[in-house]
Amino acid sequence: MKTLKKRRRVQVILMSIAALLVATVLIGFAFKDGINYFRSPSEVVAEPPKPTEVFRMGGLVEEGSIIRGQGETVRFVVTDGGESIPVAFKGVLPDLFDENQGMIGTGRYVDGVFEATEILAKHDETYMPKEVVDALKEQGLYQEAEDS
Repeated sequence: MKTLKKRRRVQVILMSIAALLVATVLIGFAFKDGINYFRSPSEVVAEPPKPTEVFRMGGLVEEGSIIRGQGETVRFVVTDGGESIPVAFKGVLPDLFDENQGMIGTGRYVDGVFEATEILAKHDETYMPKEVVDALKEQGLYQEAEDS
């Protein structure tokens, strides 16, 4: 009788471990496409990602770089003060998107151009995404906003 109980207990434990392993693998595959890493323009130039890799890139929109083409395509340049990356975006830009303002885009880096599928802009006068602030601080270009 004891050997049957021991055998059942071992079987239950092994099945539980197998179920946990399968669940962990499935969760890993689910997150694989959902995680977008943030990079600054300097990091993109230093280590260009694969054309198939989706990631987030942010910085300041260079002054005089916004070119609105025919149709929905908008081209502009994003910089962190160290490097600049041209960006192409098809779609409608956020209302607060402007030159010399912080932005974060999601997309791919293909043939030297960041092809954005989503653009996020600052939402008020003093806000800038944390990733952009950190990248600008590394370059020595970030200045704290003065309270008025």
